[in-house]
Amino acid sequence: MCRIFISADPELYRSRSRSLRLHGVATSLRLENHFWQVLEEIGARDGMSVTQLITRLYDELAEAGGDIANFTSFLRVCCGRYLALQLSGRIPVDLDVPIRSLDTNYVLAGERHTTRGLVQSTAG
Repeated sequence: MCRIFISADPELYRSRSRSLRLHGVATSLRLENHFWQVLEEIGARDGMSVTQLITRLYDELAEAGGDIANFTSFLRVCCGRYLALQLSGRIPVDLDVPIRSLDTNYVLAGERHTTRGLVQSTAG
């Protein structure tokens, strides 16, 4: 089993920092290359750069009262959720379909169903 995971290209889990400005404040985020690649894909679907996507996620998380102090973890979870929702068919794998065009309620309903099953199966 582990061979499947340990044979990953080391470049995928090598971390890299990117400097960007969030509302005029210079900051640096450190993520593994795999996550940068996923963020690039998500942003490209809606015609945004990674910096534009990160700024939008930051703003919307702050507006929703989310944990800004744990923002890089939030970004990793965003990437994982994006990939899982693609596998479940809730987000199309066709990269020409913008994320903004999707029915949010439909996407989230599928995730809640899947998450509920995971919590139940690990609790027993």
